[in-house]
Amino acid sequence: MTAPDTQPAAVDVERLTHRYGPRVALDGVSLRVAAGEAVALLGPNGSGKTTLFRVLSTLVPPQDGSARVAGHDVAAAPARVRAAIGVLFQSPSLDVQLTAAENLRHQGHLYGLRGRALAERVTELLARVGLSDRAAERVGRFSGGMRRRVEIAKGLLHRPRVLLLDEPSTGLDPAARLDVWRLLDDARRADGVTILMTTHLMDEAERCARVAILDAGRLIAFDAPPALREQVGGDVVTLTSSDPASVIDALRAKLSIDAATVDGRVVRFERSRAHELVPAIIEAAAGRIDSVSVGKPTLEDVFLRLTGRRFEEARDSA
Repeated sequence: MTAPDTQPAAVDVERLTHRYGPRVALDGVSLRVAAGEAVALLGPNGSGKTTLFRVLSTLVPPQDGSARVAGHDVAAAPARVRAAIGVLFQSPSLDVQLTAAENLRHQGHLYGLRGRALAERVTELLARVGLSDRAAERVGRFSGGMRRRVEIAKGLLHRPRVLLLDEPSTGLDPAARLDVWRLLDDARRADGVTILMTTHLMDEAERCARVAILDAGRLIAFDAPPALREQVGGDVVTLTSSDPASVIDALRAKLSIDAATVDGRVVRFERSRAHELVPAIIEAAAGRIDSVSVGKPTLEDVFLRLTGRRFEEARDSA
């Protein structure tokens, strides 16, 4: 699934390839993000998502293929791209010796904002991120979640058309992560900003309108989360056993289940209306099953179906 052709493209990538010496970081990636969309680049370490982020934010030029952001070519017009984007890097970018308001004012100066217009914009954004009462306080005293809110305000200060975020929830507790998502949703609705983020968090990717899954530099899927989950087909059954090999043999012999996989003590397979099969599963491998659960497919299951590896396994081996 691609963004409808009737919608303008905020990000348009065509056959993008990038190498670091002999290693191919991006392998002919093409994707199109419509204006106002929220899209996640989901992948393990080494999947290419960070390289794509760096190309789109003009930190590295494309080697082969092309990329356009807000209508501007990242290679031919990097200054125009930078003027049209807000960027939140994974590493903190705040000056902890300055106050929240001072951090925003200095950001505004970089984009030529001055005087009353800048002051009003700083006041507006600090209110939107819930920090009006902490505007005059040094950022060094803030929690990680509060600092991330200031960084979001920085990224939105000059009214960008596209907001690029690199692992925006890394290191944040669940409450702070919800705050970040509330702010991003508000920015998309109120300002019409397009959101493109890298992430390795499944729940974060689920909140986006579409998810681009990358693995080993290739784009292996790009669609809405429900459509991606439909690729799995049926419910996901997970069994634990101290003797998983014999459980698989029993499932194959008695229930004709041939596609089960083993990971340590865990046996996994997919089957439509799997809840109706639970009694038969327990009977087929009587005494050898410690637990059984049935659930709807997740993006983790999609990644497993597409690559043959668990997402965490891919992260560890990258």
